[in-house]
Formats: sequence, structure tokens, C-alpha cells
Amino acid sequence: MKIGSYIWSGWMAFAVAVLAASAIGGAATSRAQALPREHDRTLTNPIEVAGVKIPDSHLARDAAKLIRDAEGELLFEHSTRVYYWAALAGNRRNLSYDPELLYVAAMFHDFGVTSAYEQSQLRFEVDGANAAQNFLRSRGVSQADSHTIWLAIALHTTNGISPHMFPIAALLAEGANMDLVGAGIDNFTSAQLDAVEMAHPRPPEFSERFMQILYDSLKHRPQTTQGTGLADVMAYKDSSFVRRDFSKLMLESPWTIGR
Repeated sequence: MKIGSYIWSGWMAFAVAVLAASAIGGAATSRAQALPREHDRTLTNPIEVAGVKIPDSHLARDAAKLIRDAEGELLFEHSTRVYYWAALAGNRRNLSYDPELLYVAAMFHDFGVTSAYEQSQLRFEVDGANAAQNFLRSRGVSQADSHTIWLAIALHTTNGISPHMFPIAALLAEGANMDLVGAGIDNFTSAQLDAVEMAHPRPPEFSERFMQILYDSLKHRPQTTQGTGLADVMAYKDSSFVRRDFSKLMLESPWTIGR
């Protein structure tokens, strides 16, 4: 499970673009709506989608079952598509990455928004990263590789950082961004887009449902969204939410106004 390094493009601003994502996803999903869903096979007999397969291992199957049970279908399907977009991007650029670790990272990247963390005061990315690291360590994965996945998940919403790290971090952020806002959609062929949509359709109402899940999981810890695109989701769902103004913080700091 050796992971190299790679530099790639920045992570887009999160929720502002999510509001426009339904326009992208709606047209794409229309091609898949009449087709049979294949996701029930992913836990027992992974299918090949656009030349990419979910790793057929105990680790991958255990991760899929855990995530599916905890997150429900919408997030599980999102996480599965994130894996495919990430793997397709990695293959297109001939990156060296461990598919099994990339799959676990994709499965756990939104785990921090589940009901298990309804009292957490940490950023949801950190909760998911901690859960993934504990999962991997409990199954004998090295501390180094487990911490690598911790970093990939913890930083996947941090604009401009993940793309400059190792391949799994860059690909996880790219895959999530692709599924949420259609970033980089032109880099995928029509055949690849159709194949992923056929296997794991993105529902037309995905954007609103996803943002509601985010809001429900973050409204008790709004301070953790400050300085991230998640603050846009909070403002969209709650008109009383106030984004932090860093300039104001500096101008009103004890050093500026005097102690």
C-alpha cells in the first residue's frame, strides 16, 4: 500500500456551486433513470463500471457494509460514485494509487455527518477521518497508511490543499467535487459518465437532499463551518447564520483596539 505524490488542480468553493449542480446532474441523470440499479451487487459481486471495479476484498466489503448501514442510500451512492470518479481520474493521468485505500477513503469521506456525531463539536471531516483511521487500524492496516487516509479525508473540503498532496488525497477531493458540482465533467467521456450513472444514478433532487443532510449534521456545531464552503450551506439553510468576517476579527482584535 505504497502511496506516491502528485500535484493537481484546486478544490472548488463548496456550496455555492452545489446550488447549481442540479442543472448538471439533472440532465445527466435523465439518461439513467429508466435503467436498473446495480448497487445491490457492490457488496457481494462488484461490477466493472467504465473499466473500474470496486476492490473485491474483505476490507472493501466491510467498509461498504459499515457505511451503507450508517449513512443510508443517498450518501452511500454518493460515496460510491466518488470512488469511480476518483479512480477514473487517477487512471486517466496514470497515477499510482492503492484502489483499496482509495475506496475506503471514498466510503468514509462523509461519515462525519451521520447520526453518530450529532453531539460532536469537531469538523465533520475530522470525525470521518478519525473513523476511517480507526477502521483501518482495527483491520491491520499500517499506521502510516491509516494516517494517510486520515489526511485525505480531513482535507478533502479544504480548497487548494488536497491537489498538492499524494494521489489519494488529490483524487478523493476531485471525485467528491465532481459528484457534487460537476467539476471536471468535461474530462470524462460520455461513455464513462453514462456507465457510472447507469450503475449508481444521481437523483435529480440530490443537491437539496445532500445540503439538508449537511445542515442537519452541522447546525449544532456551526462554528466548525466557518472559513469553509460549508458556511455557505449554513447560510442557505438558516437566514440567521452569520459568516465569520476575518477582516473584522483582525480590526477588532485586542492588538488593534488595545487591551
